[in-house]
Amino acid sequence: MRYDTWQSLPGMFFEIAVQGDNSAFLWAKNNGPYQSLSWRETAQRVRNMAKGLSELGVAAGDRIVIASENRPEWVIADLAIMTLGAISVPAYTTNTVRDHRHILSDCGAKGAIVSTRALAARLLPAAAEVAATEFIITMEATEAGAFDIALYEWSAVMATGETSTHDLEPALQAQTRGDTACLIYTSGTGGNPKGVMLSHAAVMSNCMGARELLRQLGLGDEVFLSFLPLSHAYEHTAGLYFPISIKAQIYFAESVETLSANLVEVRPTIMVSVPRLYEVMHRRITLGLKRQSKIKQHLFAKAVALGRKHYENPGSLGLVQGALNRVLEGVVRDKVRARFGGRLKGMVSGGAPLNFEVGVFFTALGVRLLQGYGQTEAAPVISCNPPNLVKLHTVGPPFEGVEVKIAEDGEILARGELVMNGYWNDDASTRGVLKDGWLHTGDIGNVDADGYIQITDRKKDIIVLSGGDNLSPQRVEGTLTLQPEIGQAMVYGDKHAHVVALLVPDEDFVREWQSDSEGDDDGFMKAIAAAVERANADLSPTERVKRHMLAEPFTVDNEQMTPTMKVRRHKVLEIYRDGLEALY
Repeated sequence: MRYDTWQSLPGMFFEIAVQGDNSAFLWAKNNGPYQSLSWRETAQRVRNMAKGLSELGVAAGDRIVIASENRPEWVIADLAIMTLGAISVPAYTTNTVRDHRHILSDCGAKGAIVSTRALAARLLPAAAEVAATEFIITMEATEAGAFDIALYEWSAVMATGETSTHDLEPALQAQTRGDTACLIYTSGTGGNPKGVMLSHAAVMSNCMGARELLRQLGLGDEVFLSFLPLSHAYEHTAGLYFPISIKAQIYFAESVETLSANLVEVRPTIMVSVPRLYEVMHRRITLGLKRQSKIKQHLFAKAVALGRKHYENPGSLGLVQGALNRVLEGVVRDKVRARFGGRLKGMVSGGAPLNFEVGVFFTALGVRLLQGYGQTEAAPVISCNPPNLVKLHTVGPPFEGVEVKIAEDGEILARGELVMNGYWNDDASTRGVLKDGWLHTGDIGNVDADGYIQITDRKKDIIVLSGGDNLSPQRVEGTLTLQPEIGQAMVYGDKHAHVVALLVPDEDFVREWQSDSEGDDDGFMKAIAAAVERANADLSPTERVKRHMLAEPFTVDNEQMTPTMKVRRHKVLEIYRDGLEALY
């Protein structure tokens, strides 16, 4: 692989596509079973779309927004835009009209590409208000209605490109590694998102680091299942361009709701995911176990206990325990692995901190979890646990080519090709995080003797109690959500004597309670309180939750979560701050 010499992401793709030729590359469903596009077919469609875009006046440096769910056309659009030297601007499918208006106007988008009529209904009114935006390309036939903007159908633009004589080579050859390839807007946990300028080199640097890390697994004919939004830097790099760089196949999940079925159907060998997936599966397995026979519960608990002992102290299982552990591989662990398709070499967890207990739970059950760390400004991966030595309480050593140091105040700093070019049209914010080539991550941590990074918290999320004690809300929240009754949690208490919590009951627990208890509200609240007390037993005195209140689920639709399942604290507090304050 020529990660250090490829000049651009489309240049890398076209070279790999020649090697892939007629073998399968992209897989998607369209009212039936999965169907594939070959590398050759995909490359030709990228060329046709790039030529079609050039006929619409798109040139190097122009910004083009993509608003689409994960599908082959998303990949084709992204590569076609970059082939011209233009800048791809991915947008979340959950964006409101206001969100689209902010992104289109902030980056001065020349045009946009949208998939469905439903998504177009939110993009069109925003685009019509932005003078710089000249056109929208629709994958589904859509009417402009009252909105004064040019609409073109995807198929028509492709057909124009097929007959175009435009030469793509000059634009491809003119690109350099440091050019901005894409403009990815942060998901905005703290306010309006900022546009992060990522270069071709930044993304390829991440791809190189991922390959060096995962080659320990024996990379070959790999299969990825993509379900995180491609508009997020994590999936854009780790779920798209890294698979491209190793000539892997990519299947697109139908939806998050069908993910369990798609896992069994696709049987991926590598996946990138967020901790929320493991938390949900952990709760489902824990609750489901209660309905199993006592002997099955015993065998499951034994598999977890022996697996944990082996993880914490390899080689510590004696002759008898070792023999039992091997028996439990088939009796318990194979059934757990089957939930993930049965042939996973590893799952890389990123986007948010992985709860240690959840990580140990699945590791003990034979599911290899490799916790990584990064942020959009680092394209996005800074470090990851290697398969041959996993330390779940850390996020692993830095990727190859990445320097990391700890500042005097404990902040983690990173340097290398992976670092962003800056924030779009925001020099002040750029200067705040990029200093002398070092990216100031805003995370607090340390590096152990093996070079592994351990993150203790976000600088801005640390809760300082009135007595002067500092505590990590993420640790407290993670402990709370380990309880099967609690689905989501957010703790609160800055400048107070102790912390309180906002709790969302687990959906499965609520359904079971409603069917078994005949609506006993008092008993329900006691069950939640008991779960909090169990969590408190695992927390230090300063971390313990004194009081709590219940909340509606935090979701992407109500804007209380980002598309990668991180809680937007400022949004939640807009609704619940008065209630939380009343708990004091």
